[in-house]
Parts: sequence; structure tokens; C-alpha cells
Amino acid sequence: MAQYILAHDLGTSGNKASLFTAEGKMVGSRIAAYGTRYFNEKWAEQNPEDWWEAVCRSTKELIDEQGIDPSEIKVVSFSGQMMGCLCVGKDGQPLRDSIIWADQRAVKQVKDLEKHLSQKEFYHIVGHRNTPSYGIQKLMWIRDNEPDIYEQTHKVLNAKDYIVYKLTGEFVTDYSDANGMGCFDLSNLTWSDRIVEASGINPEKLPALQPSTYIAGGVTEQASAATGMAVGTSVVIGAGDGVTANIGAGSVEEGKTYCSLGTSAWVTTTAKEPIFDPEMRTVTWAHAIPGYYAPNGTMQYAGGAVNWMKETVCTGEQAAADTEGRKVYDLINELVEQAPAGSNGLLFLPYLLGERAPRWDAASKGSYIGITSETTRAELLRSVMEGVTYNLGIILDILQSHIEIDELMLIGGGAKSEQWQQIIADVFGLKVTIPTILDEAGSMGAAIIGGVGAGLFEDFHVVDRFLDVSKTVEHNPEHREVYDRAKKRFDDMYFALRPVFEQHQSEGEMIG
Repeated sequence: MAQYILAHDLGTSGNKASLFTAEGKMVGSRIAAYGTRYFNEKWAEQNPEDWWEAVCRSTKELIDEQGIDPSEIKVVSFSGQMMGCLCVGKDGQPLRDSIIWADQRAVKQVKDLEKHLSQKEFYHIVGHRNTPSYGIQKLMWIRDNEPDIYEQTHKVLNAKDYIVYKLTGEFVTDYSDANGMGCFDLSNLTWSDRIVEASGINPEKLPALQPSTYIAGGVTEQASAATGMAVGTSVVIGAGDGVTANIGAGSVEEGKTYCSLGTSAWVTTTAKEPIFDPEMRTVTWAHAIPGYYAPNGTMQYAGGAVNWMKETVCTGEQAAADTEGRKVYDLINELVEQAPAGSNGLLFLPYLLGERAPRWDAASKGSYIGITSETTRAELLRSVMEGVTYNLGIILDILQSHIEIDELMLIGGGAKSEQWQQIIADVFGLKVTIPTILDEAGSMGAAIIGGVGAGLFEDFHVVDRFLDVSKTVEHNPEHREVYDRAKKRFDDMYFALRPVFEQHQSEGEMIG
């Protein structure tokens, strides 16, 4: 009888169910979409029943499509959106919609915590800054603004934790999602008594903590009827999506590093200790592998900046692509290829939505710097890719100051561009590997975690079965020299403009 692993990746726009063999081959996947309610400028919520319906639908469709016996699925495991806040009662029923990671309403609650802990104190406990993005601040907001909901709350969960409850009846979370709650002691892998006490939150409302490979139980009869999975199928809790991608991108031992290049982008490595940057520019996540951590720097808008360029600067290329029946990004890449490394001194600051790592500056803006009468269209386009890469390169520099990194795997939609692949190799000064499948790191990571948890795999090095490297890109030493100088000017330009950005934001608030 065949043995399969079912992985669910609960993202912001939908759930992807993927079926893998024990040999590491993905045999099929199904996506079920759901919506997000954005309102009040900074608020973002989702209905958790939409998550459950998406999991049920995609599972049934995948089983039917592949024509397999449900009993052949030996384990189901999860990757899920992080830093949410779903309040459920003792019966597991949601008491309100989930406040998701993108929500920024808990500004007052951040300030309330700062009365008890400085940013540095918070950072050295959690590995993250105290911001409205995290779960404990959102739960504090519910307590302060919806006291009836707070009083009825039995547990606060993240997306994958809710699905695990629906499948098994158990309230549990893993260390990575606990880390995203913002009240987690990263060094000791426990809830932080100090932060919980400072928050005023009842610690009984936090779920039990377990490793990512923990088997929460078996699929219940009720869940079996809803999903099509066999009763008793092992349910491994998995990890947050930022951490499952670590596994799926092969970052399973110290120094193994990857860059995910999507709408946002990040550089993440694996280390034996948390990396606490003196300037708090990077963060550290609890890794899915016991004994390891996942130091990381995430920038706000990477592929998103390139998409902005496509929509605004490249209307001519879009029209030509439509006429010629080609992809607009192919035309953009051809132009990028025509410009020299460093774009003849043209710089682009990619801060169209402010910035997280390494700036942590909501006031920063996107900027072209150094346009002359000789600046070409190709340079305008190439400088956008270079600007994103300089920012990521600064994140890499911070990580490299703590740990040796000699190569990097590149995943995500942006990795499809051969021109961008080379720019990244040249700016980073590293050998860059490109996997055959660019967009499955989260699903692969969840599947591997599930297989290790269920005893199908001995350890996480089984990722070698799943990952097929299609290409290796070596850096060009001559370009590296150009880019080292350009990255320094990029950094200088940001710091020169930061007071202007801050003044602009202050004046905007006064006008508003």
C-alpha cells in the first residue's frame, strides 16, 4: 500500500492542500480561496470557518482527483499564516473573526507594554520587537475593547492551531506560532512570565506548547466525515509558514540560508543560538527543528516594488506584450539585461510601504536617486531590482556578522527572472541555487515535519529527497565590486533622507 503525506498551507488568500509520497514527490495539489475583510484603515480580519471549509473542500477534491484510498494518507501536517489572534470558547467555537497578521490596530497596547519593558528588553526575550503585529498585543486590544469576548475566551489560537483543533479536539500550538504571539521566551521555549504579567493577560488563555513534530491526535469521526480523511489519521501540528519554508528550502542545519522573493521578501538562516542584533534590525524565530533557531530579516515590498514598476513605468511593455502574445516580465527582463551592473549610478529605494528589516521605518518612502539626462529606461527598471537586492544584502550582512554563510537558495516568484538571479548572486557575493519548484517550500516543509513526526522519516535531512536543484548561479567578481560601492551609497542615501521622510510624515499627520 502506498504511503502519502497531506500538507495544508493556510495562507492569507487561501489554503493549498498538497499530497506527497514518502519518496518526496508531490503528486497533486488543490487550492481553496477565502477572503479577508480590510477596514478602518489598519484592520484586517478573516472568518475561521472559511479556513475550515477550505481545508475540507481542498482535501476532498485532492483525494478524489488522485483516486487514492484515504487510509493511504499516513499523516496530515500544517503550515499556516502567523501572528494572528483567534479567540475560541471552551467548545472550540470562534467568538469573533480572527485578527490576522496584517492588522495594525493594537498601537495603544504596544505602548502599554512599553511601560513595563523597553524595546530592547522585549527583543531579547522574544527575538522580535514589540509591535502591533503580534498576537498578545491583539489579545490585549480585545480585552480592552471587547471585554465580553475576552472573558469568554478559553484559548487564543492561530490558523493552523484552529484546524488542528477541528481535526482532533486538542488546543495546542508549536513554538514558532507561539513566538508569533509576542509573549514567548525564545531561549527557553516557554511562555514568558514577564511579558504575560506585563500584558495583564490571563496565561490560562494561551494554548499548550509542543514541538512542531508533535502528534496532537488522530482525525475524529466528525472531522473524517467533513474532510474525507480516514478516522485516526495522525495529525502533526506543523509550524508557522515562515518556518516551514525554512525546512522546504533546505535550511536544516547551521548556516544553511535561503531568500524568498515574493511580494515581500526575506533572508533566513539556521543557527544554534538566537541572533540578537544590537540595533534590533533582524528577528529570530523558533525553528521547527529542535535545538535550532531561524534568524531572519523580512522587507515589506520586494516583488511588490517590481510589480509597481510593471504597472506604472512599463505600460509600453505591457501593451507590446499584449500585441505580441508574450509575457510582460519577459520584456522587462530583456530591458534589465541591457543596463550595466549598478545602473550607471542610479539608485532606487524600495520603501513604497515603509520598511521592516533592516530599517523599521514606517515613514520611509520609495525614491529614485541619481537620475540624469542620460538615464535610460533599462536603468530605471534594473535599478528597482537592484534596490530591493541592496536592502536584502544589508539583511544578509547582519546575519553574516554572526554566522558563516557561503551559499543561498533562492525561492519565490521573483526567482523566475534569470536577470534577478544574477543580480542577487552578484550583490550577495554568494553561489545561488535555484530549485526546480519555486513556490512549494511551505508545503514541502509541512510535509517533512509531518513525516518526521509520524516516524516516516528519520530526520529533516530527508529534504534532499524533496528538493531538486535545477540551476546554480555563480557571482561575477567584477560586478561584486560595483555593487559593494553601490550598496554603500544606497545605505548612505537612506540615512540622508530619513529626516526628510520623518518630517514629511509629521507634516502629513498635522495636515490630516
